[in-house]
Amino acid sequence: MSLHIEAKPGDIAETVLISGDPKRARHIAETMLTDSSCFNEVRNMHGFTGSFEGKKISVMGTGMGMPSTAIYLHELMVDYQVKKVIRMGTCGCIQPGLELGHVIMAMGASTDSNINRSAFNGFDFAPLADYALLESARKAALEMGAETTVGNVFSTDLFYHPDDSKRYQVWMDHNILCVEMETAILYTMASRFGVSALSLLTVSDNILTKASASTLDRESAFTDMVQIALKIA
Repeated sequence: MSLHIEAKPGDIAETVLISGDPKRARHIAETMLTDSSCFNEVRNMHGFTGSFEGKKISVMGTGMGMPSTAIYLHELMVDYQVKKVIRMGTCGCIQPGLELGHVIMAMGASTDSNINRSAFNGFDFAPLADYALLESARKAALEMGAETTVGNVFSTDLFYHPDDSKRYQVWMDHNILCVEMETAILYTMASRFGVSALSLLTVSDNILTKASASTLDRESAFTDMVQIALKIA
């Protein structure tokens, strides 16, 4: 048991799928895992362990943003010795041609956060995906016929900003695909603790056109991303 996770030793699998939304985690556990049971209800950040095609897998919510995500990642990696973490998140695309529902595989993550600079003595660390996981995910997507794009993403601390169009232009100019809030800290902590990590993101918002998915879609409709995560878990 850790400070924010009430699981007992052995309750959590070595592979954990994480989602900012704990309701998405519950939906996955209830509809895609077999024999799932809840291992955490602290702060309503639900976590479940079950099996998929005979393999033990856990799925858990982490909340929104890097500070919240970092708390759960630290406890999963340090206190529960998790070896593989796959994020299933949503994002706002900032490049043309990426429609709602499109899956982005994050190769690297730029950020406006100072979390890493405080840990690296003011220098910039380049948070990158685990290559083997990224390659496996790409192959799984091709076999499924799922439409995906591999590239760099932008992890921000600010969901709301007074002038998004100007704020994102420099990232658009450097071919950043989308904006989200957790990938940079996931890849940093995975590197620190020797964990394999990959962030899979479904486009839920188009910042260019202002198109947006519903709350229900964000919770339960983005199945391509989840199926890829389960196949490489």
